[in-house]
Amino acid sequence: MAGSQGASFVPNMKISFGYWLLLLLCWGLSHAHGQAYHPRLEPASCPIKVDPRLVVRYGYLVVPENRRRPQGRQVKVPFLFARRPTQSATRGVCLFSTGGPGYSTTANIDSIGYRSGLLKYGGVLLFDQRGTRRAQPSLDCPEVAQAVQQAYRTGRSRDSLVRRAVMRCRQKFIRQGIDLSAYTTLESAEDINDLRRALRLDSLNLLGISYSGGLMLSVLRAHPEAVRSLVLNSPLPGMVNYEEGALLNVNEALEQVFRACERDSAAPAGYGQLRAQFHAYFTAITGRSFAFTYREPGTSDSLRLVYGKAELLQAIIGRLNSQQAATVPAVIRAIVHGCHQPYVREQVDLAFAGDPALALGMRYSVYCSEQLAYADPTRQRQQETLVPWLAGYPVNNVTREICACWQVKPEPPVVKTPVYAAVPALLTAGGLDPWCRPFYNQLLKRTLPNSQLLLFPARGHAPGYGLDGTDYAELFLAHPYQPLRSTSAKLLIE
Repeated sequence: MAGSQGASFVPNMKISFGYWLLLLLCWGLSHAHGQAYHPRLEPASCPIKVDPRLVVRYGYLVVPENRRRPQGRQVKVPFLFARRPTQSATRGVCLFSTGGPGYSTTANIDSIGYRSGLLKYGGVLLFDQRGTRRAQPSLDCPEVAQAVQQAYRTGRSRDSLVRRAVMRCRQKFIRQGIDLSAYTTLESAEDINDLRRALRLDSLNLLGISYSGGLMLSVLRAHPEAVRSLVLNSPLPGMVNYEEGALLNVNEALEQVFRACERDSAAPAGYGQLRAQFHAYFTAITGRSFAFTYREPGTSDSLRLVYGKAELLQAIIGRLNSQQAATVPAVIRAIVHGCHQPYVREQVDLAFAGDPALALGMRYSVYCSEQLAYADPTRQRQQETLVPWLAGYPVNNVTREICACWQVKPEPPVVKTPVYAAVPALLTAGGLDPWCRPFYNQLLKRTLPNSQLLLFPARGHAPGYGLDGTDYAELFLAHPYQPLRSTSAKLLIE
């Protein structure tokens, strides 16, 4: 036995040496593809006014832009962690990120007081998605807003000018060495988990709104250990091909308005025929253009601006929110009877003001790689045959033509798959929401069996969690598995 062991020892040593050499090589290669980095936190001066009694930490999460190349370019992702001294530094923390994609969470908040609603559930961690306004780099594209303004001033093709602006913006970022395909939901999900680990936090309550609802689901898919619960306000699930149903979503929301007018015995005369009037008018003006005199803010010169169906529809659809929804019937009546100028002027004012909170380049990277890369153009076009009164309405400021200019790689198919999990979840929906319809939440309930849905029939996008003095998110977070109850017709709980 000893002799045979000794006889086999030398050749096994040769095999073992080669084996370990191979293991070392594979270890090096695996780390080169995204495992050999350590997220770090970099303190910075806080741009938000915070009550001095709060325990506050503001700064940047520093991680690789591309985790498969950890020694390459780094990105800085802003965050703010605030809590009262009596609140836990590690447990029960709520992470909140705003929607978009492309909006900055911290830039939308001016101050945090000691009794701020942000802190009513425990410590709060505000997370800015990579590429947004306060991140480094910020994928801001002011060239696009300038192109839209130029189109109004000159009467030239808006689409053509915007495409050229998008190309200039892309070239600017490429010259800086930025990898535009690294600004995605999957990367932001990894950023959230890295931030949690770097701050040494326990599992989080993830609060998402609209697009960031899908972001929180991506965190849950990749890192279930990081999630205590989900609170999602009008979530847009990544598995949905948004463009394939966007016009139908808008039509469904408008239907709620028309039905409410038909049921309302106190509505002004003629409101019962609002649907027919809307359909007939907006079908008839497809392809038509109108003009009016406009004075650009800050100038003394008047412009003759050309507008069309898109601006008129946006004046209506943009009001389908919880604050303005009650005005929608009157605005429709005014427009179909020829009163355009006050509402078109609103849209042009917005175009000339721009949207300083939106980093358009980040939005392009996400939508082009995760939505339009998977959407079926035939299905997109088929919607217009079903709802001709909405034909031509731009449901998004990201189009296939823009994506052809932006040139980012499609995300892996996993982004289009449902998330299956037993984690408790609170989902909210507004019956008048034209963008994230309640049926999205129904889809989520199928694969999140411990979820509850709050449906506010008369509210629009991002309806929140409160009604008549009751904060249902607070009740949920205190007892995530306990069923919620409502006796109000203003709130349905499923």
